[in-house]
Amino acid sequence: MLHWFRRNQPEDREARQKRQLLTRVNLLFLFAFVVFAVIIVRLAALQFVQGKDLALEEKGKNVKNVPLPPVRGPIYDASGVKLAYSTPTQSLYITLHKNYSSANEKTLENRPEIERIAEDIAAAFKTYGNAAAAMATSEIIDAMDLEYTKANGFTPRRIKKDLSPEEVAYFLGHKTSLPGVDVVEESIRHYDPDTVAVQAVGYMKKFNGSQDIQRYKEAGQNNNTLTQPEQFYGDLEDVGVDGLELQYQDELRGLNGYKQVQIDGRNMITGIEDTQAPAKGHGIVSTIHKGIQLKTEQAIMEQLNWLHTHPVSGETHKNAVTGFAVAMEVDTGNVVAMASMPDYDPAVWSSGEKSILPKYWKEVKDIYQNGTIKSFPSGQMRGNHPESVVLLGSTIKPLSVLIGLKEGLFRTGDVYQDQGIAYFGRNDSSSVKNSSGHVLGGLTPSRAIKESSNAFMVDWVGERLYNKYKATPGQGVDVWDKYMRQFGLGGSTGVDLPNEYLGYLEYKQNKKETALSKLAYASFGQQGRYTALQLAQYTATLANRGKRMEPHLVSSIKDASGNVVRTIKPKVLNEVQFPDAYWDTVIRGMATDVTAFNGFPYDYARKTGTSQQDVGKGKLVDNGVFIAFAPRENPKLAVAVMIPEGGFGAYSAGPVARKIFEAYDEVYGLTGVPRSNAAGGTAAGDK
Repeated sequence: MLHWFRRNQPEDREARQKRQLLTRVNLLFLFAFVVFAVIIVRLAALQFVQGKDLALEEKGKNVKNVPLPPVRGPIYDASGVKLAYSTPTQSLYITLHKNYSSANEKTLENRPEIERIAEDIAAAFKTYGNAAAAMATSEIIDAMDLEYTKANGFTPRRIKKDLSPEEVAYFLGHKTSLPGVDVVEESIRHYDPDTVAVQAVGYMKKFNGSQDIQRYKEAGQNNNTLTQPEQFYGDLEDVGVDGLELQYQDELRGLNGYKQVQIDGRNMITGIEDTQAPAKGHGIVSTIHKGIQLKTEQAIMEQLNWLHTHPVSGETHKNAVTGFAVAMEVDTGNVVAMASMPDYDPAVWSSGEKSILPKYWKEVKDIYQNGTIKSFPSGQMRGNHPESVVLLGSTIKPLSVLIGLKEGLFRTGDVYQDQGIAYFGRNDSSSVKNSSGHVLGGLTPSRAIKESSNAFMVDWVGERLYNKYKATPGQGVDVWDKYMRQFGLGGSTGVDLPNEYLGYLEYKQNKKETALSKLAYASFGQQGRYTALQLAQYTATLANRGKRMEPHLVSSIKDASGNVVRTIKPKVLNEVQFPDAYWDTVIRGMATDVTAFNGFPYDYARKTGTSQQDVGKGKLVDNGVFIAFAPRENPKLAVAVMIPEGGFGAYSAGPVARKIFEAYDEVYGLTGVPRSNAAGGTAAGDK
């Protein structure tokens, strides 16, 4: 009883409560210590033991879009013949799920596995494919790019394209034993085996080998920031790099598909999230007609061979090894033929490499560019020999006379007394003779064109134009340049082809000559180098009496179902106003005799040209130039032909032009009615 009483005394209860509180506090501190110790140990483990793996796991949530190239649209000729097209093919790819590089000992441990896979693939190629062309194990390992010199780890590597059905069946049935190996459907670009207008159509190269082209350089820079994966360009994607293939790249390409893959911190694939199929590209319909084009190409090559064995002006022309021709419809601007000869097989670019193989480059380096729109040797001898852009010679004389009439330098009925030579400059220190020094006597402006009088052009155009504007230095040259550009000489023609050369204007670039000298020589075609296309547009502008049409090689664009999504309509770039009497005078004067046109069933307007060029050591060569349109009334077709080092234009270039007119007449008809229902195996009404 006494013990109970004491325990319940207030002082005892207070002491007991303090002891209990102290015990609880100690237990709390002990618990907190244990908890913090566990946390610290766990954090240390996460940081130093599991940190690397967790970081990789986190990065493994990153998703990359791997592009799947689309099927490129076709390029048709005007009658529906495929000039370029793509066909599906099965290719073998591998996606690396491990790091097999030689970077360190750990990755080297994975090497036997990939070598075993390569050996199995090589054995399959030998057994189920073409044994003679089977890839060796070392070649397969090289294609796998195990050191990541060509692509990131998650990027699929192409091992072989164009698999046989047996190879496809084998690899599809052995996916378990060949991890990362996939059969992927791609497309192969084909071109017409008759090599139709190959420089105008263009060719393909790998995207990673085309970064010298500005649009692909920019596309490569934008790849990392694209929000729309269908616009992404893969390194091994084939892209157009010249001609229509480049000009209409966006329309032909379509939209690539993509495969969304998860990757880890080593850029290795860990899974696939989604796949989006590619969209087929559009097809483009060209204005070039295969039948007319092939006859144009054949005409040039036959004429070059003829010039090597038949003398013109007393000598054969062995150095005439190239020819260029453009045929352009007067009322539409349609280019029905564009030949830069000799040509080549564009399949040389489809080796699978990012650049052409050396053995092919040697064959095509002088002929692969389009000499009708570019300044390029295009098969010519190197050095000072003429390129694809030459002086126009007497083909400029119709425009010279138009300028003279418009500027009031003479009238349509005035008569010039041609003495075979014209003097100009201080104390008549310079002179220009007619061809062979012919004295032509009394000449009206119209007859001066027909007889091709150099003296008339120098005295009545070049010198008089200089005198009219000599009070303002250089103004006469500027006036001349204004007229040239209005007719398409010295500026862009507006053609739908890339990298057009605008011409070399010696009357602008040459600072050593006087304004008088420039105008004197320009008046008869010795001061401006232009392309065959510029010359064709100039000829069509004469035929149109001042209306300059935009030349184009595509008439429409169709979707994959054949529906027309865009039509390219004729476009007038500018119109030059001259009185009808001036046009009548000039076109009447375009009547130079051309033996090659004997028996031609249509009245046609034409002008021959022979431009001289210094090829070094004082030696001059004659470039053959020829322009014409037919018929003279209601003209339908304008043609321009250039044969560098071919001699007089009437004999070197004229025969080619006649064959072009005949080819067009067979298909479409120079009067609107075809002379034949078929040409080159295509119907005339297919245009």
